[in-house]
Amino acid sequence: MLNADIAKRREAAISQGVGMQTQVYVDKALNSEVWDVEGNRYIDFAAGIAVVNTGHCHPKVMAAVADQAARFTHTCHQVLPYENYIRLGERLNEKVPGDFDKKTVFVTTGAEAVENAIKVARIATGRPAIIAFGGAFHGRTFMGMSLTGKVAPYKKGFGAMMPDVYHVPFPVELHGTSVDEAMEGLTKLFKTDLDPDRVAAIIIEPVQGEGGFYPAPKELMVQLRKLCDDHGIVMIADEVQTGFARTGNLFAMEGYGVAADITTMAKGLAGGLPLAALTGRAELMDAAHPGGLGGTYGGNPLGIAAANAVLDVIEEEDLCARANELGSRLKQRLESIRANTPEMVDVRGPGFMIAAELNTADGKAPNPDMANAIRAEALKRGLILLTCGVYGNVIRFLAPITVQDEVFAEGLDILEDSIAAVRKQAKAA
Repeated sequence: MLNADIAKRREAAISQGVGMQTQVYVDKALNSEVWDVEGNRYIDFAAGIAVVNTGHCHPKVMAAVADQAARFTHTCHQVLPYENYIRLGERLNEKVPGDFDKKTVFVTTGAEAVENAIKVARIATGRPAIIAFGGAFHGRTFMGMSLTGKVAPYKKGFGAMMPDVYHVPFPVELHGTSVDEAMEGLTKLFKTDLDPDRVAAIIIEPVQGEGGFYPAPKELMVQLRKLCDDHGIVMIADEVQTGFARTGNLFAMEGYGVAADITTMAKGLAGGLPLAALTGRAELMDAAHPGGLGGTYGGNPLGIAAANAVLDVIEEEDLCARANELGSRLKQRLESIRANTPEMVDVRGPGFMIAAELNTADGKAPNPDMANAIRAEALKRGLILLTCGVYGNVIRFLAPITVQDEVFAEGLDILEDSIAAVRKQAKAA
């Protein structure tokens, strides 16, 4: 079986609306390595977009799923509930930042978690309006698209977005937007377009994901928390991509000294199985009437079993410390590369959620062509990379936090060689 043959079948069978970064068709995967149907080996620096933080097929996670599958795979918790669902809720209520009583709802995807967080904020406050940030990504459902601060490819051509959703600038010093300017954007919004007494929630990613891996400055989070408190606004932290040890803490908000009222999560929660959740203040989470939240597959038994095992692995293998160690090593290597690569204008990110931003050689314009060329060159050499950013000029690094030292070192060598090859090709052109 060949990748090219499957690609032809895919083209005939699957909507082109489902984008793809590679034509590598996977046969098997283990920890940080993937083998395709032709037997080619790849080092995975994507982790399914920060999903398999505990590595592909972690034995403890696989054992938990197998044990659960032998018992039952689905009953719908709303019909026949099960204990491990409750146990996972208890654990998240304890671990999600915030010194207050919490409750949890399980759903299936990150976008669904965000949708339900908005529902909770609206019913709890009796207010309709939502504020999000430019460059944000919150999903592909209509509310998710509306909240997302990037038009192409997420909003383009899909018609009118949901009403009462507003965007303000996200502070990125590299792009000339400060915290003061972001907060001034909120002040102007409240003066010209939106009564703050109509605002149900402000939603923010502690580190923007698709938007370019820009960490929210601590000063911004502190000021947002005060603004929300002053106006009775629900603060929602979208930790779908930042959660579960990726940033060096179980949740990125642990690094800010303030807590959100509701936290959304998915991706790394269940080690590759579809599971998402929102955890928040108990009085907010109880505002909805019975039946107003939930879903047929929400909290599927296999995903719940996997998630309990993932939390065990993170604790037992101290993956938060491991993320900080790996991130430090990655940043050092990237800074070494940057010293001889003028196009690499920034290296950033907490823990093991690291990005490198590329501009033209004069530093004046985003360079998505170079970012994509590096991704493609690395793929040829056996390294899976992802790009992101509003301009598509950011390479993001999301290897499993369990990546073996020798495989990590091999991947970094491929990365450096790929960057050198792309620069050489550009000079020769």
